[in-house]
Amino acid sequence: MRCCFLLSLAVAACLLAGCARTQDERQVVTFWVMGYEGEMVARLLPEFERQNPDIRVDLQNIPWLSAHEKLLTAFAGESLPDVSPIGNTWIPEFAALDALEPLDDEIAATPGFDAADYFPGVWDTGVMDGRTYAVPWYVETRLPFYRSDLLAKAGIGRVPASWEEWRVAMQAVKQQVGKGNYAILLPLNEFEPLLSLAIQQPEPLLREGGRYGNFRSEGFRRSLGFYKEMFDRGWAPMVTSNQISNVWDEFGKGFYSFYISGPWNIARFKERLPASQQQDWMTMPLPGPDGPGASLANGTSFVVFRDSPNKAAAWKLIAWLSSPQVQARFHALTGDLPPRRSPWKTAALADDPHARAFREQLERAVSTPKVPEWERIATEMRLVGEQVANGRMSVDQAAEELDRRADRILEKRRWMLDQVDKAGAAP
Repeated sequence: MRCCFLLSLAVAACLLAGCARTQDERQVVTFWVMGYEGEMVARLLPEFERQNPDIRVDLQNIPWLSAHEKLLTAFAGESLPDVSPIGNTWIPEFAALDALEPLDDEIAATPGFDAADYFPGVWDTGVMDGRTYAVPWYVETRLPFYRSDLLAKAGIGRVPASWEEWRVAMQAVKQQVGKGNYAILLPLNEFEPLLSLAIQQPEPLLREGGRYGNFRSEGFRRSLGFYKEMFDRGWAPMVTSNQISNVWDEFGKGFYSFYISGPWNIARFKERLPASQQQDWMTMPLPGPDGPGASLANGTSFVVFRDSPNKAAAWKLIAWLSSPQVQARFHALTGDLPPRRSPWKTAALADDPHARAFREQLERAVSTPKVPEWERIATEMRLVGEQVANGRMSVDQAAEELDRRADRILEKRRWMLDQVDKAGAAP
């Protein structure tokens, strides 16, 4: 019996060792994902592993607040994952660090991977100097949510498409809602509302290849002037988002009738507003200076890190998660908007009246300036914009000050680009 018992143990050990060897033989792709999306994508990965039995995905969910620092620390310690979605504004920074693997060859060699199916401005966020370093995963753009019932009471028969039409609508709404209520909310601690106006202009926000600020341009001063006008005329309250106890309740109470925000608030307004008000709100594309305007191409995009030993397997994961069918499933789980046109044909998106404005807006989405310093410059835009709203700076003073601050932030970039130019010019 003792011999039989030992033999059984030996057989079991061999079987376990065989299983371990089978697992170990699979290629392991390390995959870092931020926030709620990490929890949801975990539900999709078993199907990928079933279709790719030679690959195992090692998923690590990390908080958004620490993600940027964690990635930079991992870069310094040569311990980056194989693949990760990163914020679109981070792409220039990691490309400048030479941390990203160009993906053009993989894109061209993958059957059915249709780059033309992506919204052009969203796709462009991952392209640096003609090379593709990132593939969009989900997209965030901002546009106005509005109280359709209050616009109707104010005599506004159609959604404004230009700034002049928007002015007329906001003035009419303000007169209708009276003292203590407003036409639009533009939180002073957020740069996105001002940036959403600024990108409507033909001039770039930075000039000479991102070496200098371009805020003294006629277009930006026009945007800043419109922003200031909304406070000067009493259309917007002089508040930060921290002073609004609940943006959904205040929207429902009529404290403001226009609110520039992103797609995540479609679900929030459906949840937070009572059933009696569900017919009283809608979304609309951003008006532009002279007609339908552009918007921001925010969101996250997949990258493969240059030091990854598993680039081919990492690309397989990206390609699978980027397929229209999987993007549609991911939208159903998260509510995040697909960056490709084809998933928008599914009923969940095509039949949602609140999503239609986002579909239209994404055709005119544009990327922010592709410099690693952009987020710092955007912070300065917020600070100066607040000074303008409060009447402590004129438009011309603010434009000059923003150029000064941006030029200081970009000083190191100019020096580095000058060194590259000198090296290229050397015999």
